[in-house]
Amino acid sequence: MGQGGERRKFLAHAVQGVAAAACGGVAWNALLVQQVHAVPFALRPPGALAERDFAAACVKCGACVVACPYGTLRLAPAATGIPLGTPHFVAREEPCRLCPDIPCAKACPTGALDREMKDINASRMGLAVIDAENCLSWNGLRCEVCYRVCPLSGKAITIDPHPRKLSKHAVFVPVVHSEACTGCGLCERACPTAVASVRIVQPSLVQGHVGEHFRMSWKPEAAPVEASPEPPPSAPKPAPAPPGKPGNAPGLDYFNSGSPP
Repeated sequence: MGQGGERRKFLAHAVQGVAAAACGGVAWNALLVQQVHAVPFALRPPGALAERDFAAACVKCGACVVACPYGTLRLAPAATGIPLGTPHFVAREEPCRLCPDIPCAKACPTGALDREMKDINASRMGLAVIDAENCLSWNGLRCEVCYRVCPLSGKAITIDPHPRKLSKHAVFVPVVHSEACTGCGLCERACPTAVASVRIVQPSLVQGHVGEHFRMSWKPEAAPVEASPEPPPSAPKPAPAPPGKPGNAPGLDYFNSGSPP
């Protein structure tokens, strides 16, 4: 090969290298954009920190995935909207089984999952939300599957009777209580509709905030009742008034005597 051919070969390799570097830069930029604009509905393992703190603390090692005995957790692949390599689960496919010993959190080496958490029922992975338009119970059928599979049935999910509009029979509908729902996803997995009529989502997507300027006095925590102050020990107690009689001076108990003063 002549000197001109060597020059052309060198230039071709140089162009290929530049193209490869450019593609790598585009891919890296796309990854960074994905991390910044990650979807807010990824369901994290029990004990996960708040999403921003979790993303900063998680080193994507997969230790929690290996420790999960049910194969619930998976590492996010590219182009899913979830930060690449972070652990999550899909409730409709495999929900969290709420292991009492919380092995996934204990395996976390960085504290992205709370290793000090003792009660698995205290985890808040998400919040169950019921689609009343498609829920079988809300449409008048006796389903109640979500209530029966809920590990905290009676607390996280209750069944409330609602009157029918055209019948004397009641409709028994599931109601979710956010203060007890762990977001495990067992209800979503068990829902018998073709597309689940109960979904696990991040609470921030569906819950509002009342605000501190509202006062709801009917709630015990909103208006604490203060005990009436006791009189000082040295203060004498007033003597009881004598029974009222007709003709007594005003101020006595003439109401019980039957006659005004």
